[in-house]
Amino acid sequence: MAKHITVLGSLNLDIHIPLEHMPVQGETIALSKASSQAAGGKGANQAVAAQRLGAQVHFIGATGADAAGEMLRDKCKAEGIDIDMVKVLRNANTGEAFIVLEPDGHNTIMVEGGANKQVSKLAVREATEQIKNTDILIAQLETNVEPIVEAFKIAKAAGVLTILNPAPASTDLPAELWPLVDVVTPNETEAWRLTGHKAENRADYDAVAAAFAKKGVKNTIITLGEKGVYYNVAGQSDVVKAHKVEHPVDTTAAGDTFIGAMAAQLEPDLSNLTAAIQFANAASSLTVQRAGAMDSIPMKAEVGTVLD
Repeated sequence: MAKHITVLGSLNLDIHIPLEHMPVQGETIALSKASSQAAGGKGANQAVAAQRLGAQVHFIGATGADAAGEMLRDKCKAEGIDIDMVKVLRNANTGEAFIVLEPDGHNTIMVEGGANKQVSKLAVREATEQIKNTDILIAQLETNVEPIVEAFKIAKAAGVLTILNPAPASTDLPAELWPLVDVVTPNETEAWRLTGHKAENRADYDAVAAAFAKKGVKNTIITLGEKGVYYNVAGQSDVVKAHKVEHPVDTTAAGDTFIGAMAAQLEPDLSNLTAAIQFANAASSLTVQRAGAMDSIPMKAEVGTVLD
């Protein structure tokens, strides 16, 4: 039976801007390739990944009453995601992300939150029964933090596993959030910003996990790009190797694919963590070989071919 996962998060119109090189201050450069638009947002990407890779996903979020919002809602609905708790706000535009793509596949992202920043505690309370009846609740930081705290309080009271993907990282998160987080999943940069420890070697990873434990988070997973994934869960820690990718095309949704894929496979008691990470690594390795965010996320059958 498919796991029920609730995602509290963002829906963005992604605007991809391919560059031959990053401009320096004052420089004007001509694009050698056309820019493009696609469905995205960390919340939406993670929701699609979880849905495609084996879960039944329910979404809590907001869009504007505009063409971008309609496109995003239609896209999620077509994936099979339950969007009954996605509000359509007439006083806000749909969120936008401007994604600068370099030739090596790396990216720089600027986000304008729009309707995502108007997801409210009231909207979360309206979704109380949905949260209580889910297996895993996932949130990121492209919405305001107050509804995340509210949702995690509801989830913890109901014994629901909570996962926080702390992206984009913020250093002024409320102290009350951290004890409500069962699993925190930063990348290297986010880990450094949130704990003050660079994530460059095994001792660093352990220090990051210890810093999160001091905040009240018992379980830490750090995504390390091509170096793999570090986990410190239930007192056990290790690094799971990444799948090697010879020619990455676009890393935009790699982290989101990992989160959604891992959650789709993960047992709420974390008993199959290593297998879930290996599955998620395989899914991410496929994502980075394709252009775009949401459209680059693989289906479950494709991941199976990588794992065979």
